Amino acid sequence: MTGHERREQLLEVSRPLFADKGFEGTSVEEIAARAGVSKPVVYEHFGGKEGIYAVIVDREVAILLTALTGSLREGGHPRVIVERTALALLDYIETNTDGFRILVRDSPVAQATGTFSSLIGDVATQVEEVLAPQFERQGLDPATAPMYAQMLVGMIALTGQWWLDARAPGKHEVAAHLVNLSWNGLQSLEAEPRLTRAAMRPRGRTPNRTEDGHA
Repeated sequence: MTGHERREQLLEVSRPLFADKGFEGTSVEEIAARAGVSKPVVYEHFGGKEGIYAVIVDREVAILLTALTGSLREGGHPRVIVERTALALLDYIETNTDGFRILVRDSPVAQATGTFSSLIGDVATQVEEVLAPQFERQGLDPATAPMYAQMLVGMIALTGQWWLDARAPGKHEVAAHLVNLSWNGLQSLEAEPRLTRAAMRPRGRTPNRTEDGHA
């Protein structure tokens, strides 16, 4: 093999190992054995499993970020944007299952710019740019758009993590339910939301008859 081919082979055999066992549970010995090479070959190309892991994470982040931001940048009706973004994540999980497992695992090697949470933060920033003008048009405070963007993207991301193992119902049905909750909720946003008195009551205190649960 050429040097490039060997690097690609090591990355290919390492990916399912990291997905299955995590960073800590994967050894250089296992990687070398899967590739049919000696340990020094792994160290020669990547300096150890840390180097291999970092390259895999960077690649997966780039693939997923491209898919999600592409969905956002296509434009169109806000509901369609939410639908496309939810489907883009589920599509990625379906076709890059090992990659997504690696991204959502915690590892001491993952840097601030190469983690799933940082990726979600990048996507939320772009969602904020979509929400802010929509909020303004609806008479809502555009300054709250960053918070709602985090909520919306977080909901989609966590649902994706659940679907990673559940795989039922199918991705189109999951996406439809995600949009049902997020879009119908966004459509009926209150300009000045308040918690009910019942929710803010100290625990253990019995409500009096005037506390009917309405703010």
